[in-house]
Amino acid sequence: MGRAWPALDIYVPSCDPQLHELVLTELDDFQPTAIQEHDDTARLRAFFASTHSRDAAARALVSSFGSHIFVESIAIEDDDWAARSQAELRAITVGRIVVAPPWDVVPGSDPRTVRGSDPIVIIQPSMGFGTGHHATTRLMLKTAQELPLEGRTALDIGCGSGVLAIAAIKLGAQSAVGIDVDPDALENARENAALNDMGASVEFALGDFRDMNLSADLVMANLTGGLLEKSATVLIEAVKPGGHLIVSGFMDSERTAVVPALEKQLSLRNVDGEEEWLCALLQRQR
Repeated sequence: MGRAWPALDIYVPSCDPQLHELVLTELDDFQPTAIQEHDDTARLRAFFASTHSRDAAARALVSSFGSHIFVESIAIEDDDWAARSQAELRAITVGRIVVAPPWDVVPGSDPRTVRGSDPIVIIQPSMGFGTGHHATTRLMLKTAQELPLEGRTALDIGCGSGVLAIAAIKLGAQSAVGIDVDPDALENARENAALNDMGASVEFALGDFRDMNLSADLVMANLTGGLLEKSATVLIEAVKPGGHLIVSGFMDSERTAVVPALEKQLSLRNVDGEEEWLCALLQRQR
């Protein structure tokens, strides 16, 4: 039997989309490792790195929303998660990058180089977010390919599986650092770095980026809209002069809150979208 992941099932009336957004914003403060949104029901499932975080989030939700929502604390077996949600994953192509689980890599291909003309990023699916199958990950990967990364440094905030940090190296970055609050996500990220033969070019560290002194030429943050807005100053300060910031994880309805918070010291270069999700590219002047 695998690890049991602390989680919350949160039932929000489907007729109240504003309440749905408020619940997601409240969850931001407790840094869930993943959130599943079910199209056919009013249920959200939020996963946490510890029972302490889960229980604190449950108390906050009940305090803020009372009887307007129903919150249930649960534990999900790791084996169950993998069997149900990740066993069928296959390789996807984003621009010139291929993201593939180990079982869908072309036999004999070299993960350090290319599959045809495409760099391969091998990702072992786990609870760490980032298999390339979510719109926000695809948007981040697509935008990173628009930048000159040769010899640059990269920082992946909330790195999850490490897919963005690893992709940055394969796009030419000299080094990359991934930060996450979840030790299990970091374990998976390090496993993925080994699968991609990253050597010392990628480093992963445990911590809350808001409490760390970080900087890089390219800062990537695939978080949530609420966390991007509240942490805008920290994200801005992490970008070296002349460097870029790529953010995703926020929705079209959150654009007017997220983008202006980041534009205070950065210049907006582009906003891209897929489905309801957005990705913004910003640059810091020299």
